[in-house]
Amino acid sequence: MIPRLGETVHAGRVYRRRPGAYAILRDGDDLLITVQFADKPDFQLPGGGIDAGEAPLPALHREIREETGWKVRIDRRLGAFRRFTYMPEYDLWAEKICHVYLGRPTLRVGEPTEPDHMAVFLPMQEAMSRLGNEGDRRFVRALCDGNHP
Repeated sequence: MIPRLGETVHAGRVYRRRPGAYAILRDGDDLLITVQFADKPDFQLPGGGIDAGEAPLPALHREIREETGWKVRIDRRLGAFRRFTYMPEYDLWAEKICHVYLGRPTLRVGEPTEPDHMAVFLPMQEAMSRLGNEGDRRFVRALCDGNHP
């Protein structure tokens, strides 16, 4: 069973299942994070939705490139969590199934192509405090504490 982290599920609200792949990208003691600007900056692990017919790893590489401008090496899958949230860019309530991987940035190939995104490197502790959702924070915290295989 995939644990639910974050927002409360609202009875009677229809949620659409949305699988996604996200990465903790280490560069020494720093993490490569994406910042999405809307009403306020939202710090996130790079990654996003897996399109119909797309496998998780190609989706992850595509999303990371779009959001950060970096190519990466993915070392392993760490686990998954579920979160229920509103996605304003799609005007839908979603049950996000978030598969989390560990990797590292390897080559900056340009600027992010995803509108309103910026790539930043943050010390791991600072990243953990700034990440906007509980699932992202929990996976980074487990990595800091040495709790991932």
